[in-house]
Amino acid sequence: MNNPMSLYRLPIAATLLALAVSPSLALAQAAPAPAKPTPAKQAATPSEPWKKIPIPPLHAFRPQQPKRIELSNGLVLFLQEDHELPFINGSILIRGGSREEPADKVGLVSMYGQTWRTSGTPTVDGDKLDDRLEIKAASIETTGGSANTSLRWSSLKGDFDSVFASTVDLLLHPAFKDDKLALAKRQLDTAISRRNDDASGIAIREAIKLVYGPTSPYARDPEYATVAAVTLDDLKAWHDRTVVPNGMIVSVSGDFDSAQMEQKLRAAFEPLPRGQVIAQEKFTFTDPKPGVRFANKDDVNQSNVLIVGLGTERSNPDYYALSVMNEIFSGGFSSRVVQNVRTKLGLAYDVSGAFGASYDHPGIFYVIAGTKSTSTVAATKAMLDEVNRLKTVPPSASELAKAKDDLLNSFIFRYDSPEKILAEQVTLAFYGYPADFLEKYKEGIEKVTAAEVSRVANKYVDQSKLGIVVVGNQSEIKPPISELGKVTEIDITIPPPPTKSGQ
Repeated sequence: MNNPMSLYRLPIAATLLALAVSPSLALAQAAPAPAKPTPAKQAATPSEPWKKIPIPPLHAFRPQQPKRIELSNGLVLFLQEDHELPFINGSILIRGGSREEPADKVGLVSMYGQTWRTSGTPTVDGDKLDDRLEIKAASIETTGGSANTSLRWSSLKGDFDSVFASTVDLLLHPAFKDDKLALAKRQLDTAISRRNDDASGIAIREAIKLVYGPTSPYARDPEYATVAAVTLDDLKAWHDRTVVPNGMIVSVSGDFDSAQMEQKLRAAFEPLPRGQVIAQEKFTFTDPKPGVRFANKDDVNQSNVLIVGLGTERSNPDYYALSVMNEIFSGGFSSRVVQNVRTKLGLAYDVSGAFGASYDHPGIFYVIAGTKSTSTVAATKAMLDEVNRLKTVPPSASELAKAKDDLLNSFIFRYDSPEKILAEQVTLAFYGYPADFLEKYKEGIEKVTAAEVSRVANKYVDQSKLGIVVVGNQSEIKPPISELGKVTEIDITIPPPPTKSGQ
């Protein structure tokens, strides 16, 4: 939910989505009026019969809203019935994540999320719990994230009571064990030792640091020393600090009766006493300094290039216009950046970008490309040209119409099931957004004009507030990247593990 690079689409790979609406999604409560065919923009020829196919307008977006209940202790329940299959899925979202962990113990929440589940409870250890769940084709998982930790479970309808009982037992009576923490540490240490293996991973990691700052909780990386500093008492203290009912959202979807499910959830959670909810620290964000940050990797024959700056938040009134701008700029194979940098100029294997919008802090504006070493400078200049074209070349009527159509079609596809809608409603509630935020999206996108796209491009896109990160083989990059501006070397050396006392 909170990966900074999960902006509007994944870097490099563009996803093409077909419009498919599930029968279980109540897109319109009342029967819509007969759709009027959309006139073709140009006459169809015998070899282009697809242009004769009428395209009806999208129905009004009225998703099946989950039932929301707030208990007396502040815990929030969301219930979403879905009787299509005999399954029940649940989630407990708990406030507090890695952005709140101490700077000298980065990695704590990640190890907490793993050790919590693998350790099990005083009555059922994690390995035995695995065996019990496997017999039932069920699952219980715990995860640590940047803004929250979570506990999720899934089972057949008939096994709900026993699986839910195990879930509550794990929530309230964790048995954090030394051997499981040691395993989590070894795995995290292995990840640290290999984090420079992949050039694109280095580029993304360093780009995030450039945008948010190397010490920002949104950009910190675990190191051997911070992992070693975490103790079993730290995990227990984190659990006691965060697992309070007024800091949790419990959601359940599947084949159940809401009244009966509410009774079961009340019985499990309403006796819990209120506690002190973990407070989010307020962070200051500043634009990255211009210039080129370069990391040499002499075992590759291509470069990974990122141009980055601060994005925005979804609560921004300009979110809809920025979404359309983003689609025109980088929304798939027909976008400007792909068509001009990759298709026409042939300067990149992969290229994409986004003007990122996170829920409670600025996302990242980025353009990313993989290119041959010899075309590093040319590709970067072409990417910068496309950034500038956002400000100087207004979208054409066809660009605007296609961008809005693509956004709305993919939007409907992302919320084509009750479970998907429930997940988004939980996220909105977690970050304090209104429940009708999704319903307003369609109207907000439809109202965007070409003039608004140009306005937000000139307001939010400023090349003097963008930084460049390049990871590649310096000996093969011709002409040198100094042609792009002042170059600062990035030190990607991994600090060694702390020495043991007495050694």
